[in-house]
Amino acid sequence: MEEQEINYFVRIENTDLDGTKAVQIALTGLPGIGMHTSRVIAQLADVDPRATLGLLDEEPVNRIRDIVANYTSHVPTWMLNRQKDVYTGEAKQLLGTDLRMAIEDDINRMRKIRSYRGIRHETGQKVRGQRTKSTGRTGSTVGVRRKKA
Repeated sequence: MEEQEINYFVRIENTDLDGTKAVQIALTGLPGIGMHTSRVIAQLADVDPRATLGLLDEEPVNRIRDIVANYTSHVPTWMLNRQKDVYTGEAKQLLGTDLRMAIEDDINRMRKIRSYRGIRHETGQKVRGQRTKSTGRTGSTVGVRRKKA
């Protein structure tokens, strides 16, 4: 039995994925794809999720690339990471730099309309209702002061 050459970097959607990892784990290296989405992509591409990505032939990798590029047409809208875009109203799966830009735009929009979340983002405070009395402290005065004797 001959040893198969491993491809250490597999390029999908302008991102180099680790070829030494399993398909399901390696796909999570793409921003916008988590464990559940990566398993669905592997199933749709008819690839074993536990197979090493770098050992796959070119044909299964191309199938994975095709599924990632056309993910929205293969799954229901509740499985997408942007179910209703603010500007267009359509459902889509954002990946890589598109995801980062969309999050940045959302935060800037919240700041601009002066919503509560936007103001919290602006001031660098917790946004999602966490407690702030004892955690998330920044600055020079941290800790408890003792009473003078």
